[in-house]
Amino acid sequence: MFSRRKETPQIDPQQRELYEHARKRIIQKKRLFQHFVVFVVGSLFMAILTLVFGFGKELTFFGTYWFVVAIICWAFLFMLHFCNVWLFHTFMGQEWSDRQMERLITKQKEEIALIQKDVELMYPKDDLVKKKEAFIKEKQPVAQMEKKEVKQTITMIAAAGEQNELGKDNDLVWHLPDDFKRFKQLTTGHHIIMGRKTFESFPKLLPNRVHIVITRNKDYQAEGAIVVHTIQDALEASKSDPQPFIIGGGEIYTMGLEYADCIELTRVHEGTFEADTFFPEIDTEVWKLEKEEFHDSDEKHQYPFTYLTYKRK
Repeated sequence: MFSRRKETPQIDPQQRELYEHARKRIIQKKRLFQHFVVFVVGSLFMAILTLVFGFGKELTFFGTYWFVVAIICWAFLFMLHFCNVWLFHTFMGQEWSDRQMERLITKQKEEIALIQKDVELMYPKDDLVKKKEAFIKEKQPVAQMEKKEVKQTITMIAAAGEQNELGKDNDLVWHLPDDFKRFKQLTTGHHIIMGRKTFESFPKLLPNRVHIVITRNKDYQAEGAIVVHTIQDALEASKSDPQPFIIGGGEIYTMGLEYADCIELTRVHEGTFEADTFFPEIDTEVWKLEKEEFHDSDEKHQYPFTYLTYKRK
């Protein structure tokens, strides 16, 4: 035998609201009747206490027994309770509130209709339609231009000696504070593409830059960085950036030279540097030197250097 479950009847929100309202009204009426009973019994008790037992006969207010004044004050409170439960609800209940709300809505609709008439008189509908169509036509070329992808300028940035030395043991062999400042200024806000060793040489992530690390290790993880396995994947990961920077090391520069549009090279002079990584040779048949800026040595810079900007021909 299959037992039937007794289904609980579903109450729609409107029925529930009516039910809750009725329940509250019953509670209010019950409290009013309780108040009335306590008021009658209490009044009789105070009258008997004074008239029969003589308690508080000497307490009078303007020649009236104290219990009479107390009953009058109590009666005032009872009438307030009565008005709140019966009179206010009868004359200013939910129906009265609904009528007031409907009147306000009707009035607002009339005011909106008047405003619409004024607007139509000031700005005829046909004129507005023509202006809208003209505005859309004017904005269409701009929107189409915005949809076009911004052409990327893939830039390699490096500091190398006159023999293309980059560094040794995954570190630089010179200290050029101004070059560090220039590197920060150029790369901040952009994607920076590097090899695993270069990434691991950083004491921490460079602020305000997206780090992309190229490694052959499929299991390599770099917290806070995007890990890829080819230069093509690195460029794809940075395609939203109008100017991603390739920052090293030597092998990554060699791979990136084919894709780069610009080279920002700091050429360090007058030094013999022992190195194990090198910047690739720049073919002047392919690259054009567009800008150079020389900086002599000083108390902060042991070697003179030149900022060189190359653009692909």
